Amino acid sequence: MAATAVPSPPPEPKTQSGMAEAQQYIEKVQGKIDKLIEDFAEGNINQAQFKELYAHYQQEVRSVAGLLEMSDADWQDAATEGQSYVIRRQHAPRAKGYAIYDNESGMPISTLGKFEVDPALFVPMLSSYRAATAEIFGGGVKATAIEGGRWLCFVPGELTTMMALFKAEPAPKQLEFLAQLHRHFEKANQGHLANPPVDPAALVFPQEQYLGKWQR
Repeated sequence: MAATAVPSPPPEPKTQSGMAEAQQYIEKVQGKIDKLIEDFAEGNINQAQFKELYAHYQQEVRSVAGLLEMSDADWQDAATEGQSYVIRRQHAPRAKGYAIYDNESGMPISTLGKFEVDPALFVPMLSSYRAATAEIFGGGVKATAIEGGRWLCFVPGELTTMMALFKAEPAPKQLEFLAQLHRHFEKANQGHLANPPVDPAALVFPQEQYLGKWQR
């Protein structure tokens, strides 16, 4: 089954009507992402197809979302390569690496990028997460400062926990985005994750699209 990505020209969100169209466009592409995840979970597409299409759809979302978030000053900075725009981009927190662990066994499933954290530091943290009550565990993404000015983020899921290592404190929207990525990971791989032992080679990792960079 061949998978082809045919890009649609995103709207220009410069007016109220344009912004509404842009939001509708984002929702439409998010629907395509949900369908893509379902297709992989049901075995209708392979890993290469998932990876290429997921990256394509997310790029479309990032492009339009970035325009929606820009203020008038941002527009001018971006258009003229203004210094404030450059500084903001240079100092934006970026994920250096990810680690994914099985909730029940506590065993590692996979690491992505440069997850350079001493296990003696994060394993006790992970154990406390697994031992916590459902109310605490379901409280959402947690972020904590660690040695070297870095930040370690815990993203709880139904079957797994994802940890993300940042070189600086991530913004709230980045934490929300991490949660979305982990939901996509678990939904796409639910058949494999629910039937251990898990073969990492059989999984897809939406997170790998965002190593070393932010959403756009």
